[in-house]
Formats: sequence, C-alpha cells, structure tokens
Amino acid sequence: MDKMEKIASFRMDHLRLKRGVFVSRRDRFGETILTTFDLRFKEPNNEPVMDQPALHTIEHLGATFLRSHKEWAARTVYFGPMGCRTGFYAIFQGSLSSQEILPLIRDMLDFIASFNGPIPGAAPVECGNWLEQNLNMARWEARRFAEVLKNPKQENLNYP
Repeated sequence: MDKMEKIASFRMDHLRLKRGVFVSRRDRFGETILTTFDLRFKEPNNEPVMDQPALHTIEHLGATFLRSHKEWAARTVYFGPMGCRTGFYAIFQGSLSSQEILPLIRDMLDFIASFNGPIPGAAPVECGNWLEQNLNMARWEARRFAEVLKNPKQENLNYP
C-alpha cells in the first residue's frame, strides 16, 4: 500500500471532544443505512480511562440489553468497546440522530446501573476472558455517564 487515508475517527480532534453520544458515521449498504454512534463515557486525554474489567462488563450488559430490546433488537448491529477505553461504539440500522437514540442509551445505562445477578455471557464456555469482570465499577461508570445524558448540552450530542 502506498498511502493509507486516515479513518474518520482519527480525524476527530480528541482534545476538544467531550463526553456524550455522537453520530460517528453513516454507511450505506445497498438500500440499508447503518449509523455508528460514539458513546463517549470519558473525556479523551483529560480523565482516566475505564478499567478493563468494568469495560468488559459494560460490553456484556450493554450488548445483552440492546439485542434483547423489544423495539431495537432487530436494528442493533453491534455494541463494543473502543480500544482507547474511553467509550463504546453502537451501530444501528437506519439513518439516526443522537437525539433519536438518546432514550435507548439512557435505558441501557439504567439497566447496567441497576443490574444484579450473574453477568450474561460470563462463563468459560461463553467468553474468552470470562473472569475479567467488575460489576460494581460497571454500575458506577453507567451512573456517571447517565448524569451527562440527563440534560445534555450541544457539546454532548454533536462533535465540536
């Protein structure tokens, strides 16, 4: 390869990025449009990232919630962590806005913050790193991010 283009997420100014729910991109596959959301739990480069066990637990609980949701299960394509551990990507079918997805994300955070019991998929037969979970920290991170989304400002819903 001669020269590779920078991908969209690397062109974002992470020094100006705040915590929030942002449309990262929209992609068309035939007649289908997919919207990728950046669920930015942490302000990049300004606060500590999530610890791996909490991130892993949020991944398990968030994916379970979205793929089991009465209205959104069929439109949920993906939910998973960012490598930088500052948040998650969620991909849904449809051309969607941050405002449209906000109620779903709030419900997901409430689910995680109040979850009790065995973590879905946290067994050796179901997960390649099943022991690395931290439900208490996952709950804390969900509550903390939910506070940002209670009354979001423009900086929490639109990339700067």
